[in-house]
Amino acid sequence: MLTVLICADHAHVTGGQAKVALDSALGLAAAGARVIVFAACGPVDPRLAAAGIETVCLGQTDLLANPSRLAAARQGLWNGAAARALGETLARLPREKTIVHVHGWAKALSPAIAGPIRASGLPAAYTMHEYFLHCPNGGFYDFQKDAVCPLIPMSAACWSTHCDSRNYPFKLWRNTRLFVAQHVARLEETFTDIILLSDLQEKVLQNCLRKNAAIHRVTNPVEAEPLGPKGDPTSGDFLFVGRLSPEKGAFLFAEAARRAGVTPVFTGDGPIAGELASRFPQARLLGWRSPPEVRAAMRAARALVFPSLWHETFGLTALEAKAMGTPAIVADACAAREAVADGATGRWFRSGDANALASAIRELMNNAVIADMSRRAYDAYWAAPASRERHVAETLAVYEGMLARPL
Repeated sequence: MLTVLICADHAHVTGGQAKVALDSALGLAAAGARVIVFAACGPVDPRLAAAGIETVCLGQTDLLANPSRLAAARQGLWNGAAARALGETLARLPREKTIVHVHGWAKALSPAIAGPIRASGLPAAYTMHEYFLHCPNGGFYDFQKDAVCPLIPMSAACWSTHCDSRNYPFKLWRNTRLFVAQHVARLEETFTDIILLSDLQEKVLQNCLRKNAAIHRVTNPVEAEPLGPKGDPTSGDFLFVGRLSPEKGAFLFAEAARRAGVTPVFTGDGPIAGELASRFPQARLLGWRSPPEVRAAMRAARALVFPSLWHETFGLTALEAKAMGTPAIVADACAAREAVADGATGRWFRSGDANALASAIRELMNNAVIADMSRRAYDAYWAAPASRERHVAETLAVYEGMLARPL
């Protein structure tokens, strides 16, 4: 029997990274694998036990939730407790047909997990949900300039540039953590296989990835049901779904909507919610919604707007909207563009350009255009759905290749 140890910062869904890790665990277990989830932070998603999945949860807090900044800083640099517990977990696993698969480490587990994984001698994979293996702030993005960062990570210019969303001392701490990950823990060297999510991600990382690493592509699973083509695709709003933060392009969408003469609707919450409401009083902010409510909002929307300014690794909501028969308007510098056939199932626009986004919005205000795009989007998605079953099949194919190599 195949044994898979999935490592993640959280044992419950806190965002896209944790959602994929847990969906993958559930799918692999359903396919007959023995799955163990190793996580720093609880609570534990009750679906895991119901599926017969063993969970090793350390009951720690993640870095942002830790009330002590000093303790959080120490944990982020080197979580010794996680390393010891992981070593103990790995020691009791069979040597044959066992895979270690890491989905996240930067929010709680720390670079310290590299040592016990490497010492186990087991094949290990890493899914690149973000860029923390190569960029201090995980995004190749300058949060102070609200622009993609052109600097070489960990160069002198990188160390001297305040690009973080918080403050410069925090940026220096993140640089230090990446130095520890690269030169003390040798975290990237721990992984024989790297799983990427998009063509854009591979392009962004072309000068960063280790030359002897095996690179794979696995599709993230989308939670959706085939509801059929929309009855009235011309109704509904232009909708933003996601975290309300500058790099997600929320201000850009609000400004473009103002220029196009439509009301922007936002589903989600985040640090700029108050400023967004103040600067754009015409906007409708729906706040946080449960996943079923979000899917219902996307189904009811005229179009999804995905204006992200940074190098998104995948763009899950663009695929979710497509499954609902909702066309998407996406920035051409993020991976969500790969879910959209420009001019057929949605529109690309020049990243960061409010006028270009406004022009795309005006185009999709045409009822004939939106009706045609809606049907095309629905048909295109369900011709090859990004289901959990597809994700599991692609993941198992990666595992088979890893196990076929001599240890």
